[in-house]
Amino acid sequence: MQSTISILQHWGYPRFALDQRTKEGIILGLQYYPNGTELAKQFGGGWRYALMPDKNSDELFHFQENQIQPLSPEELFRQITAEIDLYQQQINILNRQLTALTKGANNG
Repeated sequence: MQSTISILQHWGYPRFALDQRTKEGIILGLQYYPNGTELAKQFGGGWRYALMPDKNSDELFHFQENQIQPLSPEELFRQITAEIDLYQQQINILNRQLTALTKGANNG
């Protein structure tokens, strides 16, 4: 079941979505700083995003909406196909291990 998030109308809708890939990384979280609040004065009002540079990173960076660049369709395609290739290689290795295991069990 997908979660539903309600956003107050006067906040405006965020430009980016959770788990979206961008040039800066993968969006893991978002937070809104309403204008006129201390946080908005300190960090700038509007949507702020928490991004991880890549899936293997343990770092988290925070950006304002205007600091984030979306990936072009070509860049997104390259990233996703590279990830699919990596997972396919892992699947092939696991299949070979499983085949070797079942052959060993049948011979033993």
